[in-house]
Amino acid sequence: MEAKIYNQEGKAEGTIDLPETIFNAPWNPDLVHQVTVGMAANARSGLAHTKNRGEVSGGGKKPWRQKGTGRARHGSSRSPIWRKGGVTHGPRNDRIYTQKINKKMKTKALWTILSAKLRDGEILFLKDLKLAASKTRAAQTIMKTLSGLPGFERLAYSAAGRRTIVALPARDEIIARSFRNLPTAIVAETRNLNPLELLRRKHLIIVDPAKSLPALSRK
Repeated sequence: MEAKIYNQEGKAEGTIDLPETIFNAPWNPDLVHQVTVGMAANARSGLAHTKNRGEVSGGGKKPWRQKGTGRARHGSSRSPIWRKGGVTHGPRNDRIYTQKINKKMKTKALWTILSAKLRDGEILFLKDLKLAASKTRAAQTIMKTLSGLPGFERLAYSAAGRRTIVALPARDEIIARSFRNLPTAIVAETRNLNPLELLRRKHLIIVDPAKSLPALSRK
C-alpha cells in the first residue's frame, strides 16, 4: 500500500509504503465496540455513592413502642421508607466496572480503526514537523496550511473542537507547548494511540512515519 506524504508547508514529498496489516484491515464493528466499551468502563471511577440504612446517622432507638399507638410498627427511623433514611439499591462507589481486554483484541481494534480512517481519507502523513520556538501562532499557521489539502479543509476549524490528533514518534516539548493552547488539535506519541481516542477524533496526522509506524507494529 502507498500513501502520499507531505511536508509542513503542505507540499507533496512523494509516497510512503504502508504495512497492510495496520492500514488494510477489514472493518470489524463487533470487535471495535467490545474494546471501546471496555476501555470506557475501565476509565470509569464510580464517584456516585449513597448510604444504606446501616451507614446513615441515628436510628439507634425504636421510634415508638410496638403496639398500642395505632400507628404502623417501625424498628428504626433510618429505614429506607423514612425521610432521611437509608437508600435502597442506590449507586455505590465500591462497584467495580473493570472489564478485561485482551492485548491482541486491543491491537486489532486499533489497526481496524486506522484502516477505516485511511480509507475515509482522514489520515495525513507528514515527513517532519519542526518549530523553532514554542509559539501557538506557529502551530496555528501549520494547521491552516494543511487545511488547504483535499479532505482536510476543517483542520483549522476551531468551532469543531479538538478533532485532530498530531501523533509524534517521540515526545517534543516545543511542539507540545505550541499545540497546547490550540483549540483544534491535541498532541500525542504514536505509541500511546488507542482505539477510544481515535474514535473521539476525526483526523490523524502521523509525523515522521518512518519512525512512527514501527511503534504501531509493536502494539
